[in-house]
Amino acid sequence: MAAMHAPLLPEFLPRTLPRWALVRHRLDTAEVTDVRAAVRLALEPVMDTVTPGMRVCITAGSRGIDRIDEVLRAIVERMVDAGAAPFIVPAMGSHGGATAEGQLALLAHFGITAASMGCEIRSSMETVHLGEVEDGVPVYLDRNAYEGSDLIIPVNRVKPHTDFTGPTESGLQKMIAIGLGKQKGADTFHRQGYDRFPVLIPAVTRHTVAHAPIRFGIALVENGHARLAYVETVQAGQLEARERELLDLARASMGRLPLDRFDVLVVDEIGKDVSGVGWDPNVIGRGHHGQRPEGPFIQRLVVRGLTEATEGNANGIGFGDVALRRAVDAVDQRKTHMNTVTAKTPEGSRIPMTIDTDREALALAIAMCVRVEPETARVLRIRSTKHQDLLWVSEAALTDVLATGRCEVVLPLRDIEFDADDMFADPEIPAA
Repeated sequence: MAAMHAPLLPEFLPRTLPRWALVRHRLDTAEVTDVRAAVRLALEPVMDTVTPGMRVCITAGSRGIDRIDEVLRAIVERMVDAGAAPFIVPAMGSHGGATAEGQLALLAHFGITAASMGCEIRSSMETVHLGEVEDGVPVYLDRNAYEGSDLIIPVNRVKPHTDFTGPTESGLQKMIAIGLGKQKGADTFHRQGYDRFPVLIPAVTRHTVAHAPIRFGIALVENGHARLAYVETVQAGQLEARERELLDLARASMGRLPLDRFDVLVVDEIGKDVSGVGWDPNVIGRGHHGQRPEGPFIQRLVVRGLTEATEGNANGIGFGDVALRRAVDAVDQRKTHMNTVTAKTPEGSRIPMTIDTDREALALAIAMCVRVEPETARVLRIRSTKHQDLLWVSEAALTDVLATGRCEVVLPLRDIEFDADDMFADPEIPAA
């Protein structure tokens, strides 16, 4: 018999909630419209290094990069045109439950299969030991990539990292140093601590490039709407210098909340395809070490669910204060715990206060705020930290949000409700 969950005692909850309005949030819109053409153009300067018969390994990560299936398919196609024999390897550390089958399934969520790519996908957790860098830190590399290829092409999005800052954060070097290291390499790397990442990522990358056939990588940058905005080939010898510049571009382009202070943020979905820790700390202002000093400053976070593509990996759910039961019920403990153990971050997988209904969850979050009256609570709701083009904004925050000059009301103030329909459907775009 299913367990029954008693409702919260009504005296603990505010009886009245604020009203909210649907707001359009204008973000950076520069976008690649023809992915195939952009990828082929980016590859042209390096195609003289690709020869007929060459075995080419292309990496595929676990992040939900915009149109990553089109990017990889275009690379595969160009390699085939050059007479090479391409194949793809999952390069995602411990994700997918740290199993070969799980990583294949994760790629399939992004439309990356042998049939759709037109080449083999070789998934294995086996690695080779390439030696050591400073302080005896070992370096590992996917065995299929190392032993089965004449050329390895890392492909990744460049963006601010969720847990550390430095000249190099998320990008091609992280893909080489951690993603291609599989679970063993990722575990070894994270054991050193995030404070060493800014030094270790370039060091491991340099060592790997010196011992493996990596001549260039494909860097991707997304705009504020999480759409692909830029594609560039980066030569192996320029990885450190060029990634610094691309990181600045990514930081300037990324979506951020319109204000740096809210009482409650409601997030519909978190997941590995949104951010490495489910929701981006650069957006919510919280990470494994608590409140980020640079903000934003949000008193309470509510998580409503997990993305389908995260396959139950709820790493980061612990940053929230309140979670809907359906989000908690969707957690795959093996996948979440494997990710947590590898990253050495138990804070991220702790389960928040678990509530059955949306209204109770929001009322509870408001009740746990300090110096806030329910009717004037500054509440914001977003689909995910990756999707902020439409926002639900409560009445008390609306004037300040509109004063930024980057927002406009598209549906006027109304009572707060949560229904089964898509509450983030653009009212200017008719339903199909």
